[in-house]
Amino acid sequence: MTDIELKVFGEEHLHGVARLEEECFSVPWTCDGLKTELGNKFARFYVAQNGGEIVGYIGAHNVLGEVSIANIAVSPKYRRQGVGGLLLNKLISVSEEENAEFVTLEVRKSNLGAILLYEKAGFCVVGERKRFYESPVEDALLMTYYFENRKEKDL
Repeated sequence: MTDIELKVFGEEHLHGVARLEEECFSVPWTCDGLKTELGNKFARFYVAQNGGEIVGYIGAHNVLGEVSIANIAVSPKYRRQGVGGLLLNKLISVSEEENAEFVTLEVRKSNLGAILLYEKAGFCVVGERKRFYESPVEDALLMTYYFENRKEKDL
């Protein structure tokens, strides 16, 4: 893997993360939407950079010890190189330090690569959300990571 640095999401990352959103998602967050997270005391956002280029990011909210991942994105040219695993491990570690009870997320049922990454990290399917996604409409799997099952993972 290349030399990836993880950093706390800041204003200097806004445009790069917004570009990544457009590259990865059919309904991307806007730059303004991302900017509101900078002042959100519950937000936990991190970026992955390679030589200053933003190649991935993860964003979550920790409310009363329940961490919900809002988004995780990796540039297509950096997928399957460990970037998603680094971001996921970072968020899990920070959440554990904050004494969170669990980390949860939704994922498109058709996104097998992401599902495999989450399972490898220790997430398990706990439910389904019908017609959760749009463009195209698709069901989501609800996956959760419980800290009592934590093992060191090499993602």
